[in-house]
Amino acid sequence: MATVNSVRLTAEGKARLEEEHRTLVQVRLPTLTGRIREIAAFEDGTDNNESEELKEERAQVEARIEELERLLARAEVIEPTQSDGVVQLGSRVTLRADDGEVETWTVVAPVEANAHGGSISTDSPVGRALLGCRLGDTPTVTTPGGTIVYTVLEVA
Repeated sequence: MATVNSVRLTAEGKARLEEEHRTLVQVRLPTLTGRIREIAAFEDGTDNNESEELKEERAQVEARIEELERLLARAEVIEPTQSDGVVQLGSRVTLRADDGEVETWTVVAPVEANAHGGSISTDSPVGRALLGCRLGDTPTVTTPGGTIVYTVLEVA
């Protein structure tokens, strides 16, 4: 059961976030720290733009690590359920746009959305319009580029 502060993720989404965290902690942060130390060993007291840029990047990496740790500590993996044909978090939905283009999306929480990876956020215009839809429904989505009418072809 979801708590107020939980972050609902698919198993795949949680695994991607865990891998990003591992890479940042084990690879990226040590690489940046080592490079900063190397530069510091050769500095002569003058300003060093490269060193400052690396320190800024390290701060960004550290912030992302902390963000991921907070997310993962609150993560609740949603279990795939037998679809009753209603689009919900974790549903895989095939749509046909009014221009004939067919797309398949997995509806996910905003933190794991990746349009290039085939997942769409429940906070996006399309994601919001799809929630609660069934096979054959025709949600209308208003985007900055105009209005699109989709037909729900499949819900899994």
